[in-house]
Amino acid sequence: MKTPRKLWRDDAGLFALARTELFTAVVGDIMDKLGAQRQFLPPQIRPLRDDMVTIGRAMTVLEADVFADRPAAGHNPLLAKPFGLMLEALDDLKPNEIYVCAGASPTYALWGELMATRARQCGAVGAIVDGYSRDTRGILALNFPTFSHGPYAQDQAPRGKVIDFRVPLRIGDATIQPGDILFGDIDGVCVVPRTLEREVFTKALEKARGEKVVQKAIAAGMTAQAAFKKYGIM
Repeated sequence: MKTPRKLWRDDAGLFALARTELFTAVVGDIMDKLGAQRQFLPPQIRPLRDDMVTIGRAMTVLEADVFADRPAAGHNPLLAKPFGLMLEALDDLKPNEIYVCAGASPTYALWGELMATRARQCGAVGAIVDGYSRDTRGILALNFPTFSHGPYAQDQAPRGKVIDFRVPLRIGDATIQPGDILFGDIDGVCVVPRTLEREVFTKALEKARGEKVVQKAIAAGMTAQAAFKKYGIM
């Protein structure tokens, strides 16, 4: 097997390989074997269109529910800002990053067409939100990979504000640190921690390539038991 350094040189090379050869199931299988068994986001977080795929570094965004767009009283000046820090977070996106937002109740849209337009301009490669998205026709026309609970037009203002970004998040059982790799396709979204990413993707590429060999063997008539005994993959 090639050493990891020869498989890819940088994020762009890794992400191109993943888009071409990998899928979330095989990456998740490898993390299971390495003991990282709580790496998938909840299954209700789905792509807006089945062929959407995203892989990139997490730009984490923390949202919170509010009960007035501009409260008349209170001690936190941030709550007086429209959307809180959402605009700052959006403008802080870097190439090959994914806007990932959580923390609010899933009762309103956390992502929309104008946000997707700005994100693309910044070089971002996707959005993953633990809530809804809106402006669906516009996002689909942009072909911007968006993963959410689905379309729902109710806006976050006056219901929620971004209170911080580039901080740790928790979505379902998965913890997301800023800079972790997020990989999403039709089967879900998984989180690959920085500390494991080289080992995970090296072994995932090896397994995915091996699965093609096994698939051909089974298609040619080999039994499942014989295939597993010979190749150790199923």
